[in-house]
Amino acid sequence: MTNSLILLCTDLDRTLIPNGHQPESPRARECFARLVARPEITLAYVSGRDKRLLQAAMREWDLPTPDYAIGDVGTTIYWVGNDHRWEAWQDWHDEIGPDWAGHDCDSLARLLDGFDQLRLQEPEKQNTFKLSYYTLSSVDGEQLVAAMQQHLSEQGIRASVIWSVDEMKDVGLVDVLPESATKMHAIQFLQSRLEAPDDRTVFAGDSGNDLAVLTSGMQAILVANARDDVKRAAREQTRQHRPERLYIASGNSLDMNGNYAAGILEGLVHFIPKTRDWVLKDAD
Repeated sequence: MTNSLILLCTDLDRTLIPNGHQPESPRARECFARLVARPEITLAYVSGRDKRLLQAAMREWDLPTPDYAIGDVGTTIYWVGNDHRWEAWQDWHDEIGPDWAGHDCDSLARLLDGFDQLRLQEPEKQNTFKLSYYTLSSVDGEQLVAAMQQHLSEQGIRASVIWSVDEMKDVGLVDVLPESATKMHAIQFLQSRLEAPDDRTVFAGDSGNDLAVLTSGMQAILVANARDDVKRAAREQTRQHRPERLYIASGNSLDMNGNYAAGILEGLVHFIPKTRDWVLKDAD
């Protein structure tokens, strides 16, 4: 990758995919698809979905094929390529594996049997380095995460515990990952391999499990349809740490409402102004 190219990384559900309560701007997704087809842009999806569900989402919502896909909340990275091979990067597994001290998701689940408020998600939502649970949306997520983190640390396991809420299903979600297998680290790993400069790398997200990236100092977009508590947390966490690197879409530009794909386009134009002409041309 040369410095003239742009690495655009985006979450899918309720970020690019309009599967939330708020309305989608007409033609915003189509405009996004035309934009990312430009040779200047390298597109990476960043999602909690596994490969099968990523591909299903692309078919259901007619999404453009990415160049790369970070799946399973950062525990897998795929190079997609022109032939759509979805080739997993073993180097990434080699990098994150040591954090779990020889455990896989099954043996780790046994260590967490004492947390009665957790219910294992379906087998297809687990992988070697991703252990996922459901819980009540009313649970004190911060307290639960802290207790789980402490318990695993006492077992010599370096784990990242991520809490979020599925608004549509009104259910809490808890993902346990190797400590280094965050979305942030996966994006940085991809950025390093592609030699993508910081000022041409942009991430878009909407939920609590995106906060680590949104508040990291990377150029980041929070779409307008994000929950108010996520917006507050993002603002608070960036107040003392490069607040100019966080952009919260508002729908006050591009004649779009800032939700979903419209918010991604709005934020991209904010960080990389030359893309405005591309977006407006595609929106015609």
